[in-house]
Amino acid sequence: MLNHHTPSADTRAPQRGNVLLIALILLVALSLAGIALIRSVSTSNMIAGNLAFQQAATHSADTGIETAVAFLEASSAGNSTTLHNSVLSGGGTRYVALRQDPAAGQSWDAYWNATLAGSGAVNTLAADAAGNTVSYVIHRLCNATGAPAYPGCSSSPTDATSAGNSQGSGVVQLASPRQVYYRITARVAGPRNTLSYVQVIVAI
Repeated sequence: MLNHHTPSADTRAPQRGNVLLIALILLVALSLAGIALIRSVSTSNMIAGNLAFQQAATHSADTGIETAVAFLEASSAGNSTTLHNSVLSGGGTRYVALRQDPAAGQSWDAYWNATLAGSGAVNTLAADAAGNTVSYVIHRLCNATGAPAYPGCSSSPTDATSAGNSQGSGVVQLASPRQVYYRITARVAGPRNTLSYVQVIVAI
């Protein structure tokens, strides 16, 4: 007797590549996430680097400030009249014996480039190891050149009627010599177009 074998029908659904499509979508999503992460890290590193350059430029301004203070202290020793008049030429330290300010609404950088840079008042130091170039300007906070006049010059408060320092606290103000105020403006230009301004007011 012959047995007839009838093949059974294949009940499996035909494969249409759904898993492959999902895997490709996930791969693209992961790739985009990786690219975004790389860009974020790169941007963060760039911001941190720029902040470091800005901080280094600000610290470099101390050199200009200290140089200017040393000049003021040396020039005001004894009864010297060196600080009575502006010095805008020559090989020494440049100095302005009267107050000059930016116009209303004018930034210090615009004022520096438009007025100070061409006036002969700017002192420039050699670039430091970090590539920062420090320039500074010294202004005496007086309305005119010549010997300091009061009023007319910004100065520290004083009490000419004080008798001494033997009284109790708060009885009388202590006498002190009048000191004129000077404004030192330091400008630092560094790498990556870094630009920093630092101002200090000193009384001498």
